[in-house]
Amino acid sequence: MAHKNRIGNVFSLTSFGESHGPAVGGIVDGMPAGVRIDLEQLKHEVARRRPGQGGVTSTRHELDEVEILSGIMDGVTLGTPIGFIVRNRDQRSADYEHLKDVYRPSHADYTYQSKYGIRDHRGGGRASARETVARVVAGALAKQVLATMGITIAGKAMVSVAQIPEGDTCGGVVACEIKGVAPGIGEPVFGKLSSQLAEAMMSIPAAKGFEIGLGCDFANHLGSEVLDKWEVKDDKITTSTNYSGGIQGGISNGNDICFKVTFKPVATMMQAMEGISGDGSKVTIEPRGRHDQCVVPRAVPVVEAMAAIVVLDNVLINRAARL
Repeated sequence: MAHKNRIGNVFSLTSFGESHGPAVGGIVDGMPAGVRIDLEQLKHEVARRRPGQGGVTSTRHELDEVEILSGIMDGVTLGTPIGFIVRNRDQRSADYEHLKDVYRPSHADYTYQSKYGIRDHRGGGRASARETVARVVAGALAKQVLATMGITIAGKAMVSVAQIPEGDTCGGVVACEIKGVAPGIGEPVFGKLSSQLAEAMMSIPAAKGFEIGLGCDFANHLGSEVLDKWEVKDDKITTSTNYSGGIQGGISNGNDICFKVTFKPVATMMQAMEGISGDGSKVTIEPRGRHDQCVVPRAVPVVEAMAAIVVLDNVLINRAARL
């Protein structure tokens, strides 16, 4: 089984890099040729995810400058793989030296050690949300292609905790709407558009739940209450409601695609926590480093990016579905 550092079939992203390595980056393959890329818009998308912007986000100060290495010439895509890197410039690896032989609660420390027999303890290594900058770059490219088709993607952060106690963290929800997707996008059975979106969203660090349309609230209704009844508007077949969230039978029906992603509270808190060492001894982990109090605001562009990658991939796949 191949390592899962790649997402997509026709349009794909392979990402690489660790939180405290020299850089994170990616290779985007399957990008259509001849697309003019607005590099300023790409920078804007990446800046939305960037740390060090105050509020509840980490104070790590990264400029997140994207270096395009291949696949784009004079601002136009060549149809060849687009290679890019984003250098890590504000690492403070010493902040994590005390974690070299310690497993933090609710982190990937123990699971990575169990799987590989070795791990990068500096900021979580590959499991760090720092990796998501590569997703945002790829998503920003996908968004620009989708825009030429009239498809737009917009997320919104929803946090229910009004005041986060000092040293603590909170979770929340990102709601996302994809507008302009034509009916017929998505693959049957194991390639449902809804299941692809779910897989993409649940691959985001700290994501713990995915709902499309009414989601879990379907369980609280009778079938007669949540049917999306057909009607014709402006000579187009549509539905009077959108309980299904724009996807039926795993294939888009032309309505807005609406879903939510739930994120857990950040597991790293600026308070003493109980951890365990490699020999099984309990240890007290004193707070160090720079961390988000809530990932939800910075998760919005990541959710949008993953949605863009999935949708563009499926639009391109659909071109081969019929003559």
